[in-house]
Amino acid sequence: MTKPLTGITILVTRPAHQAGNLVTAIRAAGGNPLLFPVLEIREAKDPRPLLDLIAHLDEFDLAIFISPNAVSKAMNLILAQRALPATLKIAVVGQGSARELKQFGVSEVIAPTTRFDSEALLEMAELQQIKGKRVVIFRGDGGRELLGDTLVQRGATVKYAECYSRVRPDTDIAPLLQAWAGNTLHAIIVTSSEGLRNLFAMVGDAGQSWLRKTPLFVSHERIAQIAKKLGCAEVISTAAGDAGLLQGLSDYFNPGAGTGICSPPKS
Repeated sequence: MTKPLTGITILVTRPAHQAGNLVTAIRAAGGNPLLFPVLEIREAKDPRPLLDLIAHLDEFDLAIFISPNAVSKAMNLILAQRALPATLKIAVVGQGSARELKQFGVSEVIAPTTRFDSEALLEMAELQQIKGKRVVIFRGDGGRELLGDTLVQRGATVKYAECYSRVRPDTDIAPLLQAWAGNTLHAIIVTSSEGLRNLFAMVGDAGQSWLRKTPLFVSHERIAQIAKKLGCAEVISTAAGDAGLLQGLSDYFNPGAGTGICSPPKS
């Protein structure tokens, strides 16, 4: 098997607890992953509203999980207190969340199959005729309001259940600056808009000029648009998920060689 990323150092910016599969797959393809988390996932600042919603889950028709972190944080709390109501339908934005739900024994989910964002979920038939339905959205603190706002416009009642908080890590940037200075950092992977903004803030003035010149691989067009507005010179959009990112990296650094990449393990 060829290793299309041999000799390529790639900055992986995912939260540390979610980066393992991608790091392993990059190594398997011959690359050198450099882990530099730009988001840290912590417990919800005030868990009382979340616990109250969990106690009243029987009152809801649909539960939407925004991310794998939302699944993990919420489901551990839910199953510690009760079973999921039999009549509660479950929806997710991405396949990572669907896989995480399977770890908790939930396999029947409403999920997009091509694009993985709020817009794609809102296009699904199950979310069209939702007037009079009660919906709970499990998410981190803050975040986009598009999903909830659109469901309200369609006649649903929406409650948010914030089950974790996102924090910008206080990380030593010296190794990253050294890699740039030594011309040994070849690519960056960013998988969220907030993570991209955090990365710019974390590297500061000392690193932003290098950051803007380093090929940036993103798996959603919204991140690509923000990257271009921030001045990134080379932004490469890939298909969703680890496999899409790896294929994009392979096509860029070893064009014409075929994939040469095994699909990353599914968590």
